[in-house]
Order: sequence, then C-alpha cells, then structure tokens
Amino acid sequence: MGRRKVEIKRIESKSSRQVTFCKRRNGLIEKARQLSILCESSVALVIVSSTGKLYSFSSGESMAKILSRFEIQQADDPETSDLAEKGMNYLSQEELLEIVQCKLEEAKSDNASIDFLNSLEEQLKTALSVTRDRKN
Repeated sequence: MGRRKVEIKRIESKSSRQVTFCKRRNGLIEKARQLSILCESSVALVIVSSTGKLYSFSSGESMAKILSRFEIQQADDPETSDLAEKGMNYLSQEELLEIVQCKLEEAKSDNASIDFLNSLEEQLKTALSVTRDRKN
C-alpha cells in the first residue's frame, strides 16, 4: 500500500505543524547532505522557523564562503543586477501607495491634467513590475 498524497496547505494543529516542520526540516537537511556528497557540490541551507529559530547546514566549505560565492555570482549576473538597480530607483510598495493616494486626493480637489494621470499610471505599472520581479 502506497503513501497517500498530502494536500499542501497550512496545518491548523500547532503540535502537528511543529512535528511536520521538524521531520521535513531533517529530511531537507539530509537531502542537502546527500546532494553535496553525490555531486561534489557546495550546498548551503538556511531555514527559519515560524518562531524565528534559525537552522543551517553547509557542506564542506563554511557557510560564509558559500554565501560570498553566491553574492559574487549574483553581482556578475546582469539580469539580477539590473533588477537590483531598478529596485533602488523606486520606492517601496507602501511608500508608493501613500504617494498615489495623496496625488489622487489632490486630483479630486483640483482638475488634474491627463499628462499627470498618465505619468502616475506609468509609475504604478513600473512599481508593479518591479514588485512582481522581486517576488519571482
């Protein structure tokens, strides 16, 4: 008899959730160890529990060395650096929403120009695309 398929959703029972977290965390760490041995690769794994407790695993090399290599790789990747530069040029989502809300209230009281509304729309589209890129 095979295992039943587990529906992926939040476990409501706190004790069951904790047991599942521990078992899956240990399984994930074991898979990371196996990957590093079988493929002679450097693996760094960081897990943060819902209570904020930190669990980490690194193979062979120290975690700091692996992460520094990752940062160097990301800095060299033009697509990633492009996204980081875009993110620096734009406000956070909350700040942008506050500004938009203020501008819309101004537009209600004044007669806003079409150019102003178009530029506001472009800013929103750009911020939305940056936010989606960050999420992905």
